[in-house]
Amino acid sequence: MPLGDNLGDKSDSRYCGVETEFNDDMPHVLSYNINGGFDFVVAPLMEPGYRPSMVNSANRESSVLPFAGSDLVLSPAQWSSHVVGKISSWIDLDSDDDVLREDSEIALKQELAWASHLSLQACLLPTPKGKSCANYARCVNQILENLNNMQLWLRIPLVKSDDNDDDSVNGTSDGMVVEPTDSWELWNSFRELCEHHSQLSVALDVLSSLPSVNSLGRWFGEPVKAAIVHTDSFLTNARGYPCLSKRHQKLLSGFFYYSIQIVLSGKAVHNLPVGSSASASGQTDNYTQQAQRHEIRSYLDYVGYLYQKMEPLPEQERFELGYRDFLQSPLQPLMDNLEAQTYETFEKDSVKYIQYQRAVSKALVDRIPDENASTTTVVLMVVGAGRGPLVRASLQAAEETGRKLKVYAVEKNPNAVVTLHSLVKLEGWENMVTIISCDMRCWEAPEKADILVSELLGSFGDNELSPECLDGAQRFLKPDGISIPSSYTSFIQPVTTSKLYNDVKLHKDLLHFETAYVVKLHRLAKLSPSQAVFTFTHPNYSPDKSNQRYKKLRFEIPIETGSFIVHGFAGYFDAVLYKDVHLGIEPTTATPNMFSWFPIFFPLRSPVYVKAGSPLDFHIWRCCGSTKVWYEWCVTSPTASPIHNCNGRSYWVGL
Repeated sequence: MPLGDNLGDKSDSRYCGVETEFNDDMPHVLSYNINGGFDFVVAPLMEPGYRPSMVNSANRESSVLPFAGSDLVLSPAQWSSHVVGKISSWIDLDSDDDVLREDSEIALKQELAWASHLSLQACLLPTPKGKSCANYARCVNQILENLNNMQLWLRIPLVKSDDNDDDSVNGTSDGMVVEPTDSWELWNSFRELCEHHSQLSVALDVLSSLPSVNSLGRWFGEPVKAAIVHTDSFLTNARGYPCLSKRHQKLLSGFFYYSIQIVLSGKAVHNLPVGSSASASGQTDNYTQQAQRHEIRSYLDYVGYLYQKMEPLPEQERFELGYRDFLQSPLQPLMDNLEAQTYETFEKDSVKYIQYQRAVSKALVDRIPDENASTTTVVLMVVGAGRGPLVRASLQAAEETGRKLKVYAVEKNPNAVVTLHSLVKLEGWENMVTIISCDMRCWEAPEKADILVSELLGSFGDNELSPECLDGAQRFLKPDGISIPSSYTSFIQPVTTSKLYNDVKLHKDLLHFETAYVVKLHRLAKLSPSQAVFTFTHPNYSPDKSNQRYKKLRFEIPIETGSFIVHGFAGYFDAVLYKDVHLGIEPTTATPNMFSWFPIFFPLRSPVYVKAGSPLDFHIWRCCGSTKVWYEWCVTSPTASPIHNCNGRSYWVGL
């Protein structure tokens, strides 16, 4: 049964599994654990004493493999929904012992073939035994080439010891120095050998001691499907029940948020108080009775308590659930006319228009003193008026401040102009609003504007050609006129996001790796705080009005993070609408509850490995041609990547 109901959460993290020992009575194993409250079992498929080399060669072809029961002992739905296969832990494909190595390869292929026959959704692979895992990875890679939809979970202990880590043991009693270990390196080596295959993922072994927060953060960008929590990682609360440390609790909350399933492993190590019904969580279930039903039910109930304690997803995040990690091509607002559905989505973002209204109100008050409010009319132009939300916000600002307003609504999309005319008639704005059905770059205004209002910003600020449009519309402004927005800056940061990398890789072409995508980022690790990239200011009276830009950025990642891999860069923007009124999606200053913009993602054709303590150097160019604007980007340190999107060959925005 699921861990609980959390508003808006329909992810796999609601389901908790349990690791079991080998038992050839699979129906009993399943019924005991499902009735005990678990949703699935991680169960060995093969009798642990089996070795292919011990089977008499003469009988090998006729012998029956010692699997945990026939495929008929459970229904196909039970095998698929409630069983994760656990591959034999004795397997060591990189052993120096030839017999063991050959046995391991045969057994691995036999067990995975059986799991595939059963239509299991996933199998748990044993942890690589040594530092070298080349042969193990080669065999797994061969299997992945011909595998159905089954996922392979590579078991990796959540371990990272540092020279300055109090929790690590860097020396032994005989004075020998133990080299610091980082299990992420083991995982990275294995997945590199398997070419980042999308069906290869991670099951993390969560132990009693945890690495640093920065080090843990790396894993949320990796394809972690499960976290195996051992019963001996639990502490004991004042009442004698199992509980977890604050750090473990926070880690599990992260697993829940990122749809990572919890698997409990081990025997009960707590002697529960007899006859008591109070729990670690304050729940009123009778734990003693539950413990009789299942040995580790009290641990499951504690995990369920942590799940139910999570804050429900805010309304905005529930609205955005379907967009998580879904790659979208950015809009081409000058080349294409937006559809009604797109307009409607943007118009629902009330927070954005409240900010615009605040900015226009402040600009009107600064422009016209109170004593002139009844005699002076402010000329305001909305360039790119769409279906009229900025017109409405501007008129509401005028009403709020008691200023007289004359509005020109300039819109190139003839379909949106139809809606604009209908809106003006419906609201009775005929005497205040003049609709201009024209591209702002071609229109000749009959008079100069005091205020120029636009919403031409993209996810990266300038990526929907706001600089080019506003430079063209600047001729409408009086010399002392106000532009809203008055400036905007793009920001960028390196990220690990195995999910997005594999989604781009599916296309098997260069074009998609050289395209910047709009995406609601979710399964990623932000490796360093974002840094400012390009800033544009309006109106721009500079004699050299080039909108070409170039920026080199150096990202320094804390050494305790450990080594990491960069799949690409996440981009954001922050805009100053007017004075202290701002709007943006840069994570540290983002406008709350605004959904008009998702971040932008610049992928790398090949992920870049960065060793612990090494800086990451990133270059990005904004290039302008006669018919298009495009970005080029690359990494130059610690290794050089190709320059992506040379001459805008794959991705560009048309003028």
